[in-house]
Amino acid sequence: MKRPILLLAPLLLFCAFCPSLKAASDAPDDTAEVTVPPGKEFIYKQSNGEPQKLEVYFPANWDPKTSKVPGVIFFHGGSWTGGNLKQFQNACQYLASRGLVAATANYRMIPKKDRPALPSGESYKRTCITDAKSAIRWMKQHATELGIDPQRLIVGGGSAGGHVAVLATTNPGLDDPSDSKEFDTSVVACLLFNPAFQAADSEDSEVDAFQHLQANTAPAILFFGAGDNQFKPSAEALLKQLKTLGNTGTELWIAEGQKHGFFNHQPWQDLTLAQADRFLVAHGLLVGPGTLSPPESGEKLLKAP
Repeated sequence: MKRPILLLAPLLLFCAFCPSLKAASDAPDDTAEVTVPPGKEFIYKQSNGEPQKLEVYFPANWDPKTSKVPGVIFFHGGSWTGGNLKQFQNACQYLASRGLVAATANYRMIPKKDRPALPSGESYKRTCITDAKSAIRWMKQHATELGIDPQRLIVGGGSAGGHVAVLATTNPGLDDPSDSKEFDTSVVACLLFNPAFQAADSEDSEVDAFQHLQANTAPAILFFGAGDNQFKPSAEALLKQLKTLGNTGTELWIAEGQKHGFFNHQPWQDLTLAQADRFLVAHGLLVGPGTLSPPESGEKLLKAP
């Protein structure tokens, strides 16, 4: 199937020369409102001699010997260039309080100064996806130690991290040769906070989400600000392609009056988490009602048709 043609090139070109709009398009992760301490740190691999880390949050009084629960792993945003683990620490803490083992992972990014040396046609985003696949495999490989069911792993991400999460679980390539192939990177659900799919990704099929969608792609929930004119159109096209393939398990929720990165701040941080919670309950990955209350100010997410 041909990918829908998206008229984003003029806007992308404009963003490249407009620092203020560029900054707004992918909010720095240190602007995320964080209210919890870091999780337990693990090193899941070495990339070019540099450790790649993830932090894990466990349910209260957790004993991995007595039960196996679903796990979730998040990848931060930052334009495939920056960002850190802070972005999803609150989300990990909350989902751990609901009974999941929750992780947030780093990944290697190629600095802008080094990108001209890449082979022609090879996107700098490939490296991010390779490390994300390693992190997912690490979670499955250490399932007994962590107390998770490796067959019920959830993936999530914000902006660039949402793109990375999708490609890490749908692209059969871009594996790290040192990873154990005993563990795949399939997941049972995706939590995607304004994932950054771009028309320019079609120049490298390895990083183009549209070229790896299938009918059995894991169900996903996507969150976007109504004013995210850079990335929401691509997500809407992706949702349409999934439905055409017969995949009806994906939902799109809209925050009126909001732009890219809105989920980093309250009340939208809690609103998106609460809706993600309901999504996971509907898919049998959580049980019981969530514990986040709607804001007194009355903001709501609207489900797209």
